[in-house]
Amino acid sequence: STTHNMSYNLLLAQHLGADNYGMKQYVMAFLKAGPNRSQDEETAAKLQTAHLKNIQRLAAEGKLLLAGPFLDDGNVRGIYIFNVPTLDEAEKLTQTDPAIQAGSLVMELHLWYGSAALQQINELHNAIAKDKF
Repeated sequence: STTHNMSYNLLLAQHLGADNYGMKQYVMAFLKAGPNRSQDEETAAKLQTAHLKNIQRLAAEGKLLLAGPFLDDGNVRGIYIFNVPTLDEAEKLTQTDPAIQAGSLVMELHLWYGSAALQQINELHNAIAKDKF
């Protein structure tokens, strides 16, 4: 038997494309160390700046919901959660990343099922981020 949520907001659920469980499909990307990581310090810094600007652009377009690095020094460097329905669309977006283009990073993409509310995370983040990159 199913229990119904008394605080359910039909209009918000429809706006976010949520299913009956408040979930939807996304694409999760694992950013991994690529084969070309031997840039000098200045080149690496410029590449990182371009990488961050691309993240900001994709977030502003609503295509990228989450992005962040892992804090260890392992092979998996970070994650993205793309707000797109297919691996093909996510693959096209990954190709806009200067770090991918330079071979500094490679992406491993997976279809992922998560809360439709994630689409509101960037608005919340902007409200609490005092500084920007």
